[in-house]
Amino acid sequence: MCLAIPGKVVSISGDDALTRMGKIDFSGVIKLASLAYVPEVRIGDYVIVHVGFALSKVDEAEAQKVFEYLKQIGELGELEERV
Repeated sequence: MCLAIPGKVVSISGDDALTRMGKIDFSGVIKLASLAYVPEVRIGDYVIVHVGFALSKVDEAEAQKVFEYLKQIGELGELEERV
């Protein structure tokens, strides 16, 4: 099953709205994601990422809740392997 996972934007590269990329921190795992769908996002914001694309901005409290749920069901290991 594929899930959209929240992560924190730690850096942004590219000036063009369609080619902007962000390094996203998923609870210690850093991955690249396209920021084309969320041009308003800045470093420090949390985003929901699915298959390499940030789909929407989310507040930090909500992101932390999701990480807690994933820990409870033992799914953070999957994050390291597949995101």
